[in-house]
Amino acid sequence: MKSPLSVSLLPWLLLATSVAADLNTHAARDNIAHGHNLKRHWGGRGVDSQKTSSTGAITSSQLASSALSSSQKASSSSKAASTASASGSTSSKAASSSASKSGSASSSGASSVPAPSSSPASASPPLSTASSVAVSSSATSKSGSASGTASASSSAASPTGTLTPSKPVNGDGGWNEAVTRARAFVSQLTINEKVNLTTGVDTDGRCVGNSGSVPRLNFAGLCLEDSPVGVRDADYTSLFPSGMNVAMTWDAGLMYQRGAAMGAEFRGKGVNVALGPMMNLARNAAAGRNWEGAGADPFLAGVHAVNNILGIQSEGVIACAKHFALNEQEHYRGGGGGEAYSSNQDDRSFHEMQLWPFAESVKAGVGSVMCAYNRVNGTESCENRHLLNTVLKEELDFQGFMLSDWAAVTSLYASVMNGADMNQPGFVAYGNPNDPNPASANNSYWGAQLGDAVRNGTIPEARFDDMVTRIMAAYYKMGQDTGFPAVNFDYNTENTYYEGEKVNEHVNVMGNHSILIREVGAASTVLLKNVNNALPIDFSKVKNLAIVGSDAGPNPDGPNSCNDRGCDEGTLAIGWGSGTANFPYLIDPLAAITAYIRSLNPTSVVQGVLSDFNYAQVNATAAQADTCLVFANADSGEGYITVDGNAGDRTNLTLWHGGDALVLATAAHCANTIVVMHIVGPVLVEAWFDHPNVTAILNAGIPGQETGNSILDVLSGKVNPSARLPFTMAKQRSDYASDILYSVSNTSNAYIPEINYTEKLELDYKYFDAKNITPRYEFGYGLSYTTFAYSGLSLKPAFTSAAAVPKGSATQPGGETGLYSNALTATFTVKNTGKYDGNEVAQLYIGFPKSAAEPPRVLRGFERSFIKQGKTAQFSIGLRVKDISIWDVITQSWVIPTGEFTVYVGSSSRALHLTKTFTL
Repeated sequence: MKSPLSVSLLPWLLLATSVAADLNTHAARDNIAHGHNLKRHWGGRGVDSQKTSSTGAITSSQLASSALSSSQKASSSSKAASTASASGSTSSKAASSSASKSGSASSSGASSVPAPSSSPASASPPLSTASSVAVSSSATSKSGSASGTASASSSAASPTGTLTPSKPVNGDGGWNEAVTRARAFVSQLTINEKVNLTTGVDTDGRCVGNSGSVPRLNFAGLCLEDSPVGVRDADYTSLFPSGMNVAMTWDAGLMYQRGAAMGAEFRGKGVNVALGPMMNLARNAAAGRNWEGAGADPFLAGVHAVNNILGIQSEGVIACAKHFALNEQEHYRGGGGGEAYSSNQDDRSFHEMQLWPFAESVKAGVGSVMCAYNRVNGTESCENRHLLNTVLKEELDFQGFMLSDWAAVTSLYASVMNGADMNQPGFVAYGNPNDPNPASANNSYWGAQLGDAVRNGTIPEARFDDMVTRIMAAYYKMGQDTGFPAVNFDYNTENTYYEGEKVNEHVNVMGNHSILIREVGAASTVLLKNVNNALPIDFSKVKNLAIVGSDAGPNPDGPNSCNDRGCDEGTLAIGWGSGTANFPYLIDPLAAITAYIRSLNPTSVVQGVLSDFNYAQVNATAAQADTCLVFANADSGEGYITVDGNAGDRTNLTLWHGGDALVLATAAHCANTIVVMHIVGPVLVEAWFDHPNVTAILNAGIPGQETGNSILDVLSGKVNPSARLPFTMAKQRSDYASDILYSVSNTSNAYIPEINYTEKLELDYKYFDAKNITPRYEFGYGLSYTTFAYSGLSLKPAFTSAAAVPKGSATQPGGETGLYSNALTATFTVKNTGKYDGNEVAQLYIGFPKSAAEPPRVLRGFERSFIKQGKTAQFSIGLRVKDISIWDVITQSWVIPTGEFTVYVGSSSRALHLTKTFTL
C-alpha cells in the first residue's frame, strides 16, 4: 500500500490490521461498484398544476448577517445575489435482477451474516499555519484524531475495543421542538420497531429506499427516492436541468426556485427524502458525475447546495447532502475486483475545499446527509468516526440523520458507533455471486443483529435511541406528520398494477415547471465566442439554415429508451446513472428551431443532417447554407453503466461521435458556423475554436426536457446569455491539477487504490493561477450580447483588526456562530454600455495575505443583476468572517490571517476590473 501524502502513518498501520480481518466479508461489496440495477423503467407524460414558491433564495448579504431567511424574491429577472457559501448524487440504488423480490432487512426477519471488523478514522496531520487570530473554537477534540479498532460478529458479540457513542442530537439551530417531539415518539417504541426505522426494509418496495412503519402509532414509514434532477422512476414528473447547469446561472434565486419546484414534485409523489443535492466537487475534469454537482469551486458549490436545500425543504421534503465525503470519481468507487478507493486529503484542505458545501448545508438545516462508498484517509466513509462524529456531528453540530449510500454499510458495531444512523437499503450487497444465498437482501449487517446488539449491551441504548430520534426529528422538522401525501407511485414500474397489486395512481405533479426549466436552460447557456455579431440570429432573415449533428435531433428510440439514460443517442439533455430521471417529453433543438423559423417565414429552408459521419452530406448541405448550426456533445454518468467505452468517468475530454471532425467539416464549407455543445463538463476545443469560420460557440450543458426551446431562446436573442463557467476549460488535459485513477497494477481484492489529493488548495482555477497556466476559457468566464463597465469599488469592514473579530458563542449547526457574522461589505456599480438589455454576473475574489499560503485568488461572492441598456446598477456583496478565514489544524479552528487582503471584482476569475485592499 502506498503511503498517502500528508497523512500520518499510525492510522494506516491500524487500518492494515483491520483490512486483513475484513477481506472475506468485504468481498460481498465487490458488485456494488457497478450498482447492478434490478429494474427497468419507462417514461410518462402529462400536465397538472403545482404551486412553486418563488421566494427564499439566500443572498450573500443575508448570509453575511447570518440570516438564513426566505424573504428574498427569487425571480430570475430580479437582483438575485450569490450566497456566502453552501452546497451530492446517489449511486446506483436498485439491486441486480438476481436479487429481485428479496426479503426485508428489518428486525422481524433478517438473516444473520458475518459482520466485518472495522477500522478507525484516520487523523489528518497538522499543517504549518500563517500568523493569524482565532475566530472560532471547534467543539471537537483538538487532536482531530480517532484511533482504536472495533469489530462486530454475526451474533453481535462484544467488540474488541470500545468506541464512544457519537454526540446525540440536542435541538440546536431551531430544531428543539422537532427533537422534543421525536424523543417522545421514540420513547414509545419497542427495540424491534426502532430497528425497523434504522434499517431499510422491503427492498422491492415502492421507493428506492424504504424505512419500516409503526402502524400502532400511525407512522407509515419513510420513502427515500432519487434524484437531484427530479423524481426518478416515476411518471408525470419533470426532468430538471442538471446541478451543473443551475450552477452555471450563478443565480441564487434560480437555484432556490429549481429546488422548490423539485421539492413540490417529490412531495406530490409522497417522497419523504429527496436524495439530493449532490455537492462533491469537480476535482477531475473527466469525472462521471460532475454534472450532478456545481463545479470545481467550494464557494459556488455551497451557494448551489444551500439554495437547493432551502427550496426542497420549503415544500416539507427532507433534502439529502451527498456524498460525504471525497467521492469524486467512478473508477474503483466501491469494489468490483477490489476494494473501494481511499481518498487521502489533509485536514486544512478538507475544511477549506471539500467540506465547505457540506458545512454550509448543515448551516442551512439540511435534514439528512449521505455517507459515501469510498474510504477517506483509509477508513470507509460510513464507519469513519472522524468524518461522521468529530466533524459532522460535533464540529458542525449536525441535527439531522446520517444515512448510507446504497449497500455502503459493511459493519454493525463500527458503523453504528461511528455515526451512521440509517442503513439503506438494508441489505449487504447487490446480488453477491459468492453468497450461498444469492438473494443478499435477506441479509443485513444491521436488522436483527442491531436489535441483538442493543439487548446484550454491545450497542448502548442511548446511541440506538439517538439514531431513531435524529430520523424522526427531521420528519417532524419538515412537518411531515400532518397532511403529507402517501406514496402514490412505484419505482419498479409505471404500470398501474405490479404483481397483482395497484401501485401507481399516476399523479401528475409537473404543474407549470416547464416554464422554469426552459428559463434555467437558457440562463445556464454560456456564450464562449461571438465574432462578427454572429449571435443573436435574426431568423426572419435566414434563407437557408443547416442544422448538423445527431445531438440536434431526437433519440430515434425515444428519450427514455436507455436504462437510466445510459446511452448517447440524439440530443444530450441529461447524463446517466441514479442521478437522472425520466423525461416526460424532450424537445430537441432541430424541432424547436425548425418550428420557430417556419412560423416567421414558411419559405425558409431548414436542412438537418443528423449523421455525425456522413461528411459528403455535411459538405453539400453546409455549402448551400448561409448559417450553419453544429450540435455536438460529451456524456458521462455513474460507473454501473458503460457507454461507448466510458465506465462512468469519461476516457477523454474530446467531443463524442467525432465532434471535432464534424465541426471542421462544416466550417470548411460554411462561413458562419455556430457550434452548440451539450457537455457534462470541460472539453478540449483546440482543434477548431479559432477556425475563422467558427463565429460563435455556446456551452449549453445538459439542460433537461426543454433543451430545444432553451437554446432557441439564446440563439434568437429572446434571452441575452449571462451564464458563467463553473470550471476551467484547459488547452490540454495535462494542464489540470489532478486526473482520474483509471487503473492500478495490483488487482487483488485486498488492494485499496489510493487517491492522494496532492493539489491541496489548488484545484481548478486556483491551480491555473498558482502555476501561471493560461486556460482556453477560465473559471467564471462567459460573454454577453451586450457590454458592461465596472466602477466605484468601496469596502466597508465590520472591524479594523483581527483581534476585534466576534468570537461567537456555543456551536450551532454549521459551526461557531461567530463565523457567520458580517466581516466586510463591498459595493460597486456596473453600467450596461452595449446595445441590449441583459444580466451581468459580478464576481468577488479574495487575495489573502501571503503568510496565509492560500491560492492567489479565491471566490467569495457573486451577484447576478438585470441591467437595461444604458442604465447602471449598484451591487453589494457581503463577506462573513468565515470567508476571510483559513483553517488552523493545530487549534482545530478557523482563524483570520493578519496582513493585507486584496478584494478583486470582475466578470470572471481573470477578467478582474476593480481591486482594493484592506489590512487586518
